[in-house]
Amino acid sequence: MSYSEDHIVLAAEYVLGTLDIDERAQVETMMTVDGEYRRVVESWQNRLGELNAMVGAVEPSPELWGRIRAAIGLTSQQLPMALPELPPPPAPEPVAPAVDVTVERAQVIAFESRVRRWRNVTAVATALAASLAAVVVTQVVRPDLLPAALRGKPRIETVQVQVPVQVAAPVPAQFVAVLQKGTDAPAFILTVDLAGKTFTVRRVGAEAEQGKSYELWLVSDKFPRPRSLGVIGDSDFTARPALAAYDAATINDATYAVTVEPEGGSPTGVATGPIVFTGKLVETVPAASPAPSTPPR
Repeated sequence: MSYSEDHIVLAAEYVLGTLDIDERAQVETMMTVDGEYRRVVESWQNRLGELNAMVGAVEPSPELWGRIRAAIGLTSQQLPMALPELPPPPAPEPVAPAVDVTVERAQVIAFESRVRRWRNVTAVATALAASLAAVVVTQVVRPDLLPAALRGKPRIETVQVQVPVQVAAPVPAQFVAVLQKGTDAPAFILTVDLAGKTFTVRRVGAEAEQGKSYELWLVSDKFPRPRSLGVIGDSDFTARPALAAYDAATINDATYAVTVEPEGGSPTGVATGPIVFTGKLVETVPAASPAPSTPPR
């Protein structure tokens, strides 16, 4: 019959005398009901008995016995102990076969012993885990408190940052028209921004007329009649986003004219006054292509 490691260890500890009362009772019960297990215990007795034979007997000195007697309170000659006579025990009642109860008790004792061993192993593992966690935390927080062999090596990481190339916005072309009459001095300067479809009128030499307004018109062969771009104000600059309805080719090719209208502009949407100033757009600043800007280092 094969036995578990726990049974074999129990047999060896029984021979060494290191078991407690319950465990010794378990081994003795198994030896009674199992002849094979008794031979296992005897084999351990034969192995370990040689160790006992190698050590000679030592007789304690009389002084030692005296100190032992004094320690336990035996200072005078002890009389033999007289035990009272006990009545005969009653007849035993019939019970179930002892073998089954004994085997069950042996199994319970073996299980309790195994549980105690696992508890001891668990306690040791828990202590080791706590020690390891303490070392890891110390390595992170205060590595100088640890020996050099337990200090963590410094971790160096190289991070490459990709800087996006910044592309400068394209510079739109600038168009200007000088609005004048023949070869006279300029009356207005018209500046057009094609990107934003806006224009700015700069008053130069035109003089305000009492009760009248200057109105700007876009003249193109694409339209049957001039299109109003609004009244030019009395201040030095007049800016309006009035070119949003026209494409770039129409804006570039058109002729710009200024008429004298009733105050506030033409009431009909059609030019009613005489054309006093005209001009066409010319490119003063060419459009610049976008170029990537150098990222900072």
